[in-house]
Amino acid sequence: MPEVKIDKKLLLRVAENARLNLSEAEVKEFLPQLKEIIKSFNKLDSLGVFSEKPSFQPLPLKNVFREDKKEKCLSQKDALSNTQHKKGGYFLGPKAV
Repeated sequence: MPEVKIDKKLLLRVAENARLNLSEAEVKEFLPQLKEIIKSFNKLDSLGVFSEKPSFQPLPLKNVFREDKKEKCLSQKDALSNTQHKKGGYFLGPKAV
């Protein structure tokens, strides 16, 4: 990978792309930080991981749902047995206006 020259011009271009208006003091503060960041990424480039396939999912995906099984259903009487709010064989809910 070609060496990128980190200078004030590059920093101002990056700031413009990010829609940042940097003062001269901020440029002086951020320039060494940008150089350090690029230096760290250059170290990653030297690892030679380009032959590896990207991993978009760090953990294997598995289905956590149980299999549907046909079982005996509650009768209407049993389903309504634990509620006081019932009318005409149905659950009684609040009015929706």
